[in-house]
Amino acid sequence: MDASTAFAPPVKPPSGGGRNLHRFANPGRFLRLSGRVLPFVALPGLVLTLAGLVWGLLFAPADWQQGDAVRIMYVHVPAAWLASAGYAALAACSLSSLVWRHPLADLAALEIGPVGAGATALCLATGSLWGKPMWGAWWVWDARLTSVLVLFFLYLGHIALTRAFDDPARGARAGAILALVGAVDLPIIKFSVDWWNTLHQPATITLTGAPTMYLGMLWPLFLSALGMTLGFVAIVLARTRAAVMERRLRTLLATRARQEAGQEAGQEAGQEAGGIA
Repeated sequence: MDASTAFAPPVKPPSGGGRNLHRFANPGRFLRLSGRVLPFVALPGLVLTLAGLVWGLLFAPADWQQGDAVRIMYVHVPAAWLASAGYAALAACSLSSLVWRHPLADLAALEIGPVGAGATALCLATGSLWGKPMWGAWWVWDARLTSVLVLFFLYLGHIALTRAFDDPARGARAGAILALVGAVDLPIIKFSVDWWNTLHQPATITLTGAPTMYLGMLWPLFLSALGMTLGFVAIVLARTRAAVMERRLRTLLATRARQEAGQEAGQEAGQEAGGIA
């Protein structure tokens, strides 16, 4: 078996949008494209993250109400964005797996889960660090905080469920269903500060209005968020590439083992036939 055809699509590519998705289903094509893209994502992500964090933590002005505690937002806000965006990507991969049977979607979802869980944990941890001086408590059962905590448990549930079956296909299917059901938490996180009277402040940056943040604080936040987003993508790409290569290697080793077993069986049969003759 040629290495570039390992775990090729088991079904005929569907028409419409599914056909476009299956253009990237070949593992060899994915490895080539992702190998070209990865350096252009990882390096800018690292540079922008460092620039945004250094600018925000050391040189941006303190808030007139929150003081230096506001500097936590340069980590907390990008982490919160990535927690929700990562789960949206997880749900999109799950939908692609269930509807179009995209062979790389399950692998991508499997690798997004731990990275998204890490971003959500960072969001919760930095939120607690900010909440202590602002609210006087490390944790409150606020609607926004509680819905993000639920998101963290959804990530952990997906990680555990996809690895709970001996058959990877069954685990991927069960994890995909959980991911799609759990996606209902995303609008709750987004609109929780609007639907309920919460301690968490409303959004200061929206698509429909001008930002209410000082530009000297907005720009480092933007750089940090962009850099961490690129870093998230780079990590997921690297993990998915490693998973693809690992699965290809397992397929090749299994094929080689079957061939060797067949050769040994043929040799034994030939020896037995010679002995009888």
